[in-house]
Amino acid sequence: MAVHPASPRSNVVAGAEVVVLSFTDDGAFPNNPRLPVLHYRGAFQFGKAGDPATVVERVFGMHRWSRPWHDGIYTYHHYHSTAHEALGCVGGHARLQVGGPGGIDVEFQRGDVLVLPAGVAHKNVEASDDLFVVGSYAGGRSYDMQYGHADERPAAQERIDRVPLPESDPVYGKDGPLIRHWRHGDGQDPLETMTRRRK
Repeated sequence: MAVHPASPRSNVVAGAEVVVLSFTDDGAFPNNPRLPVLHYRGAFQFGKAGDPATVVERVFGMHRWSRPWHDGIYTYHHYHSTAHEALGCVGGHARLQVGGPGGIDVEFQRGDVLVLPAGVAHKNVEASDDLFVVGSYAGGRSYDMQYGHADERPAAQERIDRVPLPESDPVYGKDGPLIRHWRHGDGQDPLETMTRRRK
């Protein structure tokens, strides 16, 4: 079916490269050994007309990722134990550390999307002055803030384990990469890179 040029879906890049990143519990940050982080490189392209933040927010919302915010990303390690989070970069760029202090650095560029399962630590290491991000949560769930403190466990882990799987991929809907990787395992796709694992 053709997509009307005025639809926010017209800004979605078909078959964007997806990098799959898996993390295990590092003792302070639980991460999420069951569900990988998904980094969609260049998932959105923005024209001169329209507001990129509105476009990303609407696409996320179409796929039931809601409770949106527009801002930067915190410069300290943190995670959410009650919700899965999608981040869309609509301006500038940043180097993020994902998975805690021993995790992986991710270059987050305009048009990228990062999907973070509940429990996965993330931090803004450095960013351009014009970094602007849209965040939303699967199913519109409320999110909390956890910082890797010893007294957060085991209650945080119990909450992570209760977070339901999303109904849809935040960018591509019910047939998107998230569904394959989170519900059906890591079915290999030629447009996707090899999974990188960190303990």
